Amino acid sequence: MLPNAISFMLILIFTTIFNAFPTKSDELKTYIVHLSLPEGQEVSQLDKLEEWYNSYLSKIASGSNEKPKMVYPYRRVITGFAAKMSNEQAKVMENLDGVLFVSPEKSYELHTTHSPRFLGLRQNKGVWKDSHYGKGTVIALLDSGITPGHPSFDDKGIPPPPLKWKGKCEVSGCNNKLIGIRNFVTGDSAIDTVGHGTHTSSTAAGNYVNNASVFEQANGTASGMAPLAHLAMYKVCATFGCLASDILAGMDTAIEDGADVISLSLGGPPVLFYNDPIAIGAFTAIKSGIFVSCSAGNSGPHNKSLSNEAPWILTVGASKTDRRIRTTVTLGNKKILNGEALYQPKTYKPKVRPLVYPAGMGYSCSREELKLIDVKRKIVLCDAYDVLVGSAMGEAVKKAGGAAIIFANNKLTGNSVAVEVQVLPSSHVGYREGVAIKKYLNSTSAPVATIIQRGTVLGVKSAPQVTVFSSRGPNIASPGILKPDIVGPGVDILADWHKSVDNNTGTQATFNIISGTSMSCPHLAGVAALIKSTHTGLPLHCNKICKY
Repeated sequence: MLPNAISFMLILIFTTIFNAFPTKSDELKTYIVHLSLPEGQEVSQLDKLEEWYNSYLSKIASGSNEKPKMVYPYRRVITGFAAKMSNEQAKVMENLDGVLFVSPEKSYELHTTHSPRFLGLRQNKGVWKDSHYGKGTVIALLDSGITPGHPSFDDKGIPPPPLKWKGKCEVSGCNNKLIGIRNFVTGDSAIDTVGHGTHTSSTAAGNYVNNASVFEQANGTASGMAPLAHLAMYKVCATFGCLASDILAGMDTAIEDGADVISLSLGGPPVLFYNDPIAIGAFTAIKSGIFVSCSAGNSGPHNKSLSNEAPWILTVGASKTDRRIRTTVTLGNKKILNGEALYQPKTYKPKVRPLVYPAGMGYSCSREELKLIDVKRKIVLCDAYDVLVGSAMGEAVKKAGGAAIIFANNKLTGNSVAVEVQVLPSSHVGYREGVAIKKYLNSTSAPVATIIQRGTVLGVKSAPQVTVFSSRGPNIASPGILKPDIVGPGVDILADWHKSVDNNTGTQATFNIISGTSMSCPHLAGVAALIKSTHTGLPLHCNKICKY
């Protein structure tokens, strides 16, 4: 999940509300038109495919001030095209012979070092060795772009792309590792300005980078699941989200280019398969022998909250690994409670300080309400209403003069904690720990506490544990199929970032730790590449009967 995932959600909500109001009938919007092939023909036989598509647009062009405009002629994912047209033109299009249905553009959201070892991948032994580290396979990612030049995308030890590869680079920076970079976002470039695509790409197939860390935490050698596989980026997402027509165009191109695995860390609410562009595009990819891994969504723990439910897609939920970036809260009654925090500055000295709980006095941890109470040089307890709390409360506490902050989960989020960049020393604790702190607050007139920074801890025995935000079933579109199919590491994942988050200037090796099913999806895409590399020529899905 991206730090600005909340912004994506607000934009999607605004878009939904905006689209509910009537618009001018001649205002052009993007629609996806699905066609049936002329009897006895296949797409490969239609030499003038785009001309055929345009013939449909010419049939609806009369009687309007605005002429319909082709956006994408699709060759592989569907028989059809995306075009800008008015509402009235779309209604006319639906009634033309050969038109199966016309659907308006949808917007989708992005779902935002130690994990290879956690999954049992070791150098020079086991799956990595047997699969040659994914060498020879091509992983295509549909995401927010990529950061060429990052050390994870160095091509040391990687051979040229396979002869079947037809992709191209629209910006400089390609090599034997990063073999394709394409942009499908209007008015943008393929360079990643969000960070999400860079993070997922390196998770799937980043090359080895030594001394990777964020705020000196989670230090180690970073690598993707298939470190010697090739990568191709198809930018279909911007800060406003991901448009269905761009997603289909990216999948269409990835299939033509010769990808072996497609990874999509994005999605929307559950819909019927025939009205789901990702499901339709993935079906064509699977028929072409391409494995498709998709994120399950971050709308848990609510039931029926899945994205990407189609049976032919690997739908990936999120779990924690056995690594924690540990802090502990010690209360005045000597009780010690475990928490987590990414930002653990060396300048911080543990000290017993007064403990204050604004909500217990009828206030929130907002900037305005903290002005009404004294939190100066105190540790402030704030209620966390999500696994990812953001930095706003920490910034408010710092502005009010607080020394440190404790985030406590509510009953719904339970024990699921994910670390984020903060501006103050902090500890994010689970629901039970939060209850213990509040019980202590009510037991004394002078509550005190201290936060102790423990750094990175490995070998936590409760892993793997499904995190609360990971979307749940049951599968609405196909109730007989259990979804998600699998979980992968999706909490506190260290991978590449497009810029420094810890002010470590002068280095290209920039990393960030973020959480979401977006992070678990490329883990499984990388593992699929390893399996494909081990069993060369054997598709991971078969159209009819697999013969070995």
